[in-house]
Amino acid sequence: MNKQGEDRIPWEIDVQYIKGIGPKRAYCLRKLGVNNFEDLLYFVPWRYEDRGNLKKISEITAGEELTLSVQIHSTRVHSTPRKRFQIFELMARDETGWLLVKWFNQSYLKKVLKKGQRLMLSGRVRANPYHGRAEMENPQYEILGQEPLQNRFSSGEELLHTGRIVPIYHETHGLTSRVIRSLIKSLLDTWSEYIPEVLPQEILDRHRLPRLGPALQQLHFPDRAEQLEVLNRGVTEFHRRLVFDDFFLLQLGLAYKRREVEEEKEGIAFATHGKGVDRFLRQLPFGLTGALKRVIEEIREDMARPRPMNRLVQGDVGCGKTLVALMALLIAIENGYQGVFMAPTEILAEQHYLTVMRLFSELGLNVALLTRGLGKKERVAVGRQIEIGEVHLAVGTHALIQEGVRFKRLGMVIIDEQHKFGVLQRRDLVKKGYHPDVLIMTATPIPRTLALSVYGDMDVSIIDELPPGRSPIETILLDSSKRVGAYEILSRELSAGHQAYVVYPLVEESEKTDLKAAIQMSKNLKENIFCSWRVGLLHGKMRTEEKEKVMSQFRDHQIDLLVATSVIEVGIDIPNATVILVEYAERFGLAQLHQLRGRVGRGQQRSICILMAGTGLTEEARCRLEVLVRYQDGFAIAEQDLIFRGPGEFFGIRQSGLPDLKVANLIRDVKVLELARREAFGLLERDPMLHQPEHGLLRSVLHRRWKGKLDLRDIH
Repeated sequence: MNKQGEDRIPWEIDVQYIKGIGPKRAYCLRKLGVNNFEDLLYFVPWRYEDRGNLKKISEITAGEELTLSVQIHSTRVHSTPRKRFQIFELMARDETGWLLVKWFNQSYLKKVLKKGQRLMLSGRVRANPYHGRAEMENPQYEILGQEPLQNRFSSGEELLHTGRIVPIYHETHGLTSRVIRSLIKSLLDTWSEYIPEVLPQEILDRHRLPRLGPALQQLHFPDRAEQLEVLNRGVTEFHRRLVFDDFFLLQLGLAYKRREVEEEKEGIAFATHGKGVDRFLRQLPFGLTGALKRVIEEIREDMARPRPMNRLVQGDVGCGKTLVALMALLIAIENGYQGVFMAPTEILAEQHYLTVMRLFSELGLNVALLTRGLGKKERVAVGRQIEIGEVHLAVGTHALIQEGVRFKRLGMVIIDEQHKFGVLQRRDLVKKGYHPDVLIMTATPIPRTLALSVYGDMDVSIIDELPPGRSPIETILLDSSKRVGAYEILSRELSAGHQAYVVYPLVEESEKTDLKAAIQMSKNLKENIFCSWRVGLLHGKMRTEEKEKVMSQFRDHQIDLLVATSVIEVGIDIPNATVILVEYAERFGLAQLHQLRGRVGRGQQRSICILMAGTGLTEEARCRLEVLVRYQDGFAIAEQDLIFRGPGEFFGIRQSGLPDLKVANLIRDVKVLELARREAFGLLERDPMLHQPEHGLLRSVLHRRWKGKLDLRDIH
């Protein structure tokens, strides 16, 4: 299909204005991440059911998995006397017999499933041990309508939901798979003939990929010839085609960004072996690991070249990333340039500021903190010092670059955990007249190949060693009924002369309540539980000077037990701290818990991390927390985190400035990622501006997917 097909399809029309949707359904779809026509077309099923070989009730056998089409005859809710379970029951029938169906502790179903409705039931049939009759427990269900059973196949619409392999979509309140199925079918019936082919024919042929239109059709409504197990694993040739598209368009944009950096005309060729850097490295209280030496050398080589550095440094908690960043900043400063150290939040920026001040204290450098927490008068004064060059290093949030702050001679930008606040657009810096080197740090340890999918426009360095002498951290998961035992562990460590943390979560929507609870618990611990020891409090609402004082007291062992919020997530290195208790651990993400655990185990003593779960812990939350108990290695934890959270949320892709992955899974589809990356970079080598006629459609699709996040003026 030529460019006209692309022009004809309303890819970016708001989902509300698609036939059959309207404001109410649009609201529900937006909750599922579906905002426009393209999102809906690419809203692929998360699983499939084979409803092409329906059983009759008279044909069922206990123990088998099957699908039935039935009508509800009656419903009731009753409670069991012993365990006080509520059981929702319905009596189902078809033209051959009757079947009892039960759901446990789901009494809300009485408002959903009602007499006369037709249902599709999928699940395992069992024989009741008391009377031997077959029944179904907790089956998956779908409401088919109200018509009598004999009219079941009276229309083509009904054949969409039964008699075939049926797609099952993620649902939300007010929007069922049945409705989504009908909407997408209508979309495909109307527009499928206009869906243009995006990929060049040579790529389709080389990798034996089906064309886009048939792939979308088969992904939503597969033929019976497709094996159910292969469909549900997402590895059909049609899945592979859309996965390839996801990665190819992502990598094409990243390749363009990488070339854009490499072709910047101006860069700084730094002298990389100054006296200040050598003095800084000599004063460190530990030797450099082999990994640190390797990464430092990679950075020195980059900085010596007359083109801007664009490098990602990846490493686990406590591996020395901050040390590497400070070394790079010192090189820039010794060459007469200024540096910026940016963090995603003000709290983390303040922590980095305190760390920099401690490590740079003897070097005579002027370091400034610039955050919104400063008063307006103070912000203006600091901004003026930066502009005239009095400040060697500015520490703050992303606002340092975006909000009117001017530098006299900016040479190095350090970004901590970029994925938390979005991709830094180099063109924003170039517009300000800067061509600095950029170094990004992340403690989200991900396999190198996957890192290339998110940071494909960058060189990647990995610090894969921890400093010598670090001992493994024992991690214990307890529920709140075991609190006394947890306090005994803290008391034992404090009695041995060590220090401890107790950490409370702050959740944005209840931050005031959470902070109040943390402050009250600090008072309770100080007055009633650990009254023999010195207890301190640290939280993000304190002024910078107050936080600095508390941390200084803890570092000097004037405080034994520090009660804190997640403000201590990074930048705190107290070798004498040997135990950390994390309250309501289920409210933290795995990566954050791994960071918190990294606050202990920084000396040679045995260390302990206690994860204290709140009441009513779900099975999924327990499984997630047990990952921390089983694994010390950040890479293993990250892979498990990917499984629980999904790649989009894990990498912060939706906030990172990168296009969404609509079908691809970064773990399952890593081999396709490698192919797509190779093809994307190769295509731009052959046609740097995508000006060849056969790439015209690709230009417009690339622009749409990246939504203006690339400087594509030369590609239009």
